[in-house]
Amino acid sequence: MHFSATKKVFILIVCLWGLLYAMPNMVSPDMRDKLSSLPDWMPNKTISLGLDLQGGSHILMQVDMEPLIRERVDGMMDAARRELRTKNIGFEAPRHIENGFQLRLTNIEQDRKAAYGVFRNLEEGLEVDIQDNGEVSVVYGLMGITQIQDQTISQSIEIIRRRVDETGTKEPVIQRQGTDRILVQLPGVENPDEIKRLIGKTAKLSFHLVDISATGRSRGTRRLPMQDNPNERIPVEIRSKVTGEMLTNAQPAFDQNGRPVVSFSLNSIGAKRFCTLSRENVDRPFAIVLDKEVISAPRINEPICGGRGQISGGFTVEEANSLAILLRAGALPAPLNVIEERTVGPSLGADSVAAGKMASLVGIVLVFVYMVMSYGLFGIFANIALFVNMALIFALLSTLQATLTLPGIAGIVLTIGMAVDANVLIFERIREEVALGRSIRAAIESGYNNAFSTIVDANITTLIAALLLFSFGSGPIKGFAVTLGIGIVTSMFSAVMLSRLIVATWIHKRKPTVLPI
Repeated sequence: MHFSATKKVFILIVCLWGLLYAMPNMVSPDMRDKLSSLPDWMPNKTISLGLDLQGGSHILMQVDMEPLIRERVDGMMDAARRELRTKNIGFEAPRHIENGFQLRLTNIEQDRKAAYGVFRNLEEGLEVDIQDNGEVSVVYGLMGITQIQDQTISQSIEIIRRRVDETGTKEPVIQRQGTDRILVQLPGVENPDEIKRLIGKTAKLSFHLVDISATGRSRGTRRLPMQDNPNERIPVEIRSKVTGEMLTNAQPAFDQNGRPVVSFSLNSIGAKRFCTLSRENVDRPFAIVLDKEVISAPRINEPICGGRGQISGGFTVEEANSLAILLRAGALPAPLNVIEERTVGPSLGADSVAAGKMASLVGIVLVFVYMVMSYGLFGIFANIALFVNMALIFALLSTLQATLTLPGIAGIVLTIGMAVDANVLIFERIREEVALGRSIRAAIESGYNNAFSTIVDANITTLIAALLLFSFGSGPIKGFAVTLGIGIVTSMFSAVMLSRLIVATWIHKRKPTVLPI
């Protein structure tokens, strides 16, 4: 029952901190706006509400790896052709196979060793197999595929984040889920269609010369549809002269006729290539291609040097702004397919918040009444500790900016009951000690000491369950695990340290002869 001055000060500071940092959640919206201007170290943050509480959009997308692998295999095939020709190694035309390509060496006895070196140097993570008949298989192994997948997911998440940030959406959740999926949660966004178009577009921009002599599909040329008229196809050279990676900026603007366009600037390499391209091809049309569709195919009237230009294509103001955002954020390395989509309206979220408040209040009132009826004055002490415990939970959620979901509210309600569970164990043990004839001080001392190990065991096992739910769960399950885990930690403090300090202070002040429990 003895507390040092240091321990008392520590307990009081923790309680005061919890009450202060939980306070912004209890004030009016106008007062919250004023608090938000305070320095970060002061209590100015409120709990971040999840989609099910404030409304918004939930979009789960899957990365389509097949086009990316095919593109990289095409690059390897081109590199292999050049290297084999440089080393005078005879071969037949390569062909695609799953995750790689095959070709046949025409002189296996002479060229096996040199060819093996060529294929092994193409890229890391490749498996090369050369048969006795000269058949060569070059494929990405499991490690190579995994590495490409990890790089693609990380790059896609970063590009999606840049695109979403450009729209001004606050506190988006963008994270990897599983091996090839990306979860995007956008609080406050009721209509996800525009955002979905923005983040799902690959946005690969390139500039190609138009093959004006092509009448069909000739070698080195392919026909691409016009964006505004898919039935019209334009023959363009396959190899691009300038790519979107060379862009340094893109902004919506208006041309001399007041029509919306996208003004862009290129880096030094892109500016040099664009200047050379335009100088050598005056009076020849060139195509601006976005995701295998021709936006426009203007004619080059004069050399365009300086690294600046405009993209016109009959855009509206909104389309020009969206295209500028896409180009600034960069192209996705692989297409994204939406496989799950949910939208929660703000009114439904408000109903959930109201229901959560009611459930919490009913739970607190019932626990308060039960504790007072069962344990009298000691029940009041336990209720004070429970009130501080709730303040600590809200303070930690606000400080950590953890997202509170509807299952998270369920975790808080569960914590209300669990928080007094430790006090119930202690008080029942004290009753038993008094029944055995011990003095009040000795009974209380024994009650706290002997119940402590049981309390720790019970809370640790629940904390392990919360950690496993957080590790292996997703979305709402994580929200439940967060509030449950925080509640366990704070209830240990409030039930074991705070309530004990209150009881010890009461004993020293009142020196009771009868135990009011």
